[in-house]
Amino acid sequence: MTTGRIAPEPYSWMQAVHWVGGSGLYAPSQTHGPKWGPTTIALAQEISALAECRPSVDYLARKLAVSPRTVKYHLAHLRAAGLLAYRSKGTRLTGQVRQASVYERVIPREFDRALGIRTVQRDEAAPAYTRVAVGIAEEGRSLIGKLAKKAARKIRRKRTKPGVDKSVHGGGRCTPMQVGTSTVSPTGSSSLPSEKSKLASGEKVSPTQQQKPKARKFNAVGRRHQLARELITTVPWLANAAVPRIAWVARHVADAGWTATEVRAFLALAEAPSVRRPSALLAHRLKGAVQLWATAQQRAVAVEAWHRAEETARKARIAAVRQQREADGEVQLPQSRAAQQALAAAVTAVEAAAFGNGSGEAVVVGARDEQRLEDLPRDVVLSLRAAAQTDPGLILAALDSGMPERDVRRLYTNWLVDQTLRNACAPAF
Repeated sequence: MTTGRIAPEPYSWMQAVHWVGGSGLYAPSQTHGPKWGPTTIALAQEISALAECRPSVDYLARKLAVSPRTVKYHLAHLRAAGLLAYRSKGTRLTGQVRQASVYERVIPREFDRALGIRTVQRDEAAPAYTRVAVGIAEEGRSLIGKLAKKAARKIRRKRTKPGVDKSVHGGGRCTPMQVGTSTVSPTGSSSLPSEKSKLASGEKVSPTQQQKPKARKFNAVGRRHQLARELITTVPWLANAAVPRIAWVARHVADAGWTATEVRAFLALAEAPSVRRPSALLAHRLKGAVQLWATAQQRAVAVEAWHRAEETARKARIAAVRQQREADGEVQLPQSRAAQQALAAAVTAVEAAAFGNGSGEAVVVGARDEQRLEDLPRDVVLSLRAAAQTDPGLILAALDSGMPERDVRRLYTNWLVDQTLRNACAPAF
């Protein structure tokens, strides 16, 4: 259905492509996506190099180092400008081999009119797009010559490697190059660097060094979703809630700059509920929270008080468990032999970390010495945690043996320790 004529060879077609790009007559109908530019010309060059005009979108995307969506945009430009016409569309049937579309390179009728190109139809029975050029007007010879130079010149898109400083690699050569029989040294105009230069003193950082990636900055919506994910992870009764719904419910506190710890401290003002719709309860509990804790200082004081209350309650639970077990007169040890051996190895490792290598001299274990527990083999740690899930008495036995609670939590995870203490302190009905 095209009104143009099939290009006799790729060179003439590239002349028409450059004319369409420089004439300004083509105006894309779409308001989104990339416009006509160097990428369109580079795409046309790749198409002109094909023996059969059957370009694959993936092939063109790989050759031009662009996305397939970009290739589709620029193919649409060439079709809308009358430079490409379908001979047959590709197949996209499920379960069959997918075929690429076959195009014909077409020279628009406007190109022939603008340059005064005369065409004839040699076969009257053939379609109109098979006509051929037989001459050109005198006023169009200068323009066709300029288009011939553009068609012969290859357009190469600039590619920059990520992390490369253009000020270093984009300038001239490091070593001046010179050919000929001149007796003048090519380095005669250069001077030796000064010994007091800052380049050798270490005061300047090389621009080619890899820079640390910057922390990702969230917008308002991203901050809401980040807070929602943290709340779902840390608040037990929000475990089954949806992130988008919690993000919408907590939008006011997220926009005010609240952290997940501050939200948890505010929720701790009331007892943990048992609800069917966690998001509805969260909305009810957070109502007026921004006005109640309006400043960051108020929130910091409240969080500190919440931490102290949690620590006091934790110590009280541990003391109650130990008193109850002492009153019963029994200590529940793990049932499996492998778990008992793993417990003995863990207690030995903790004692070695606290009292040195058997010298009898106590070693002060600070916050920076916590990595000594990591000397335990990974299979031992995994077996301990697996045994604790089936037999919570392993955690209680570790606490009764004198192992610090901090080390117990690092060994068995906070979740297992909290669940064990909560079940141990729960009243029996």
